[in-house]
Amino acid sequence: MSSFSLGLALLGVLVIAALLAYNAWTSHRNTPRRPLATAGAGAAGGERQEPVLEAERTEPVLEAAPLPVPERRPGLDALIDVLAPIALEGPVSGDAALAAMPTTRRAGTKPFAIEGLNEATQQWETPRAGQRYAAFQAGVQLANRVGALNEIEYSEFVMKAQAFADAVNGTPDFPEMLDEVARARELDQFAGGHDAQLSFTLRARNAAWSPGYVQQNAARLGFIAGALPGRMVLPPATTGAPPLLGLSFDTQAAMADDPDQSALRQISLSLDVPQVPRTEQPFARLREAANALASAMDGVVTDDNGQPIRPQALDVIGADLEKLYDTLDSRDLAAGSPLARRLFS
Repeated sequence: MSSFSLGLALLGVLVIAALLAYNAWTSHRNTPRRPLATAGAGAAGGERQEPVLEAERTEPVLEAAPLPVPERRPGLDALIDVLAPIALEGPVSGDAALAAMPTTRRAGTKPFAIEGLNEATQQWETPRAGQRYAAFQAGVQLANRVGALNEIEYSEFVMKAQAFADAVNGTPDFPEMLDEVARARELDQFAGGHDAQLSFTLRARNAAWSPGYVQQNAARLGFIAGALPGRMVLPPATTGAPPLLGLSFDTQAAMADDPDQSALRQISLSLDVPQVPRTEQPFARLREAANALASAMDGVVTDDNGQPIRPQALDVIGADLEKLYDTLDSRDLAAGSPLARRLFS
């Protein structure tokens, strides 16, 4: 064989080797990263992480526990509610009050509630069986994230409250509708100008991620499974409070027959500012979680447009949030307080 022929043969071998290496690299890059095997996984399990996936299917109950139940809802407050006192001819039992309650606890899109003045404790509360009440008050929320209370919703509130009052032989005293609707618009304007829901996007630099890989890394930072597929939350320190942070990814990928084969190239981290107390330093924890996941999963933190977020920009956001917290405090609507959580919902 001539040197020329030998050179061509060697060149062919090199080309084939290069193609094989490129195909292997491409295959590796497009294969989503999977969670590491846990100590409890059997040796025969190989790459399959059944224990991780089973945890995801059973953990949604973990978020259900902190959710507040209706009986523990924050009490009515004139700051964000229309209040209508209901005078009584005599004490009314809690059983009678419960029987007279409207079937729905909303007037249009606004929460509606009845509270009774407990004869024994002299405290306002949601009526309970076995108690006696010296007076009642009906209330409807002035505003929420859907908008301000309008005339139609106010009229529905009046009808519901009047029906309850008639059933317990009470006399309601309704405030002027136009005044309350105007107050609702003012509160809605304030809330709309001081609401903040932050979201960071974490994008994969190279290899994609499987849902199990995301869950495993997020769990190391304290996140637990949420109530919906593709959602995780950082639980609060106080039972009944909203999550501190949220993490979400594609729902279809989370529900796939074999999630390990699903490829995720981005996830979202979010903070609902008015829902979380300032003392929890939620924005600092959002930054820390985003940076920790980016480092562990070879990702980059970006905005909604895919542009990397610089630390200087995050510092500016943090300073703006401090001003927002101060403003909410000045209106007795501190972030994470019962009133703020109701208004910004």
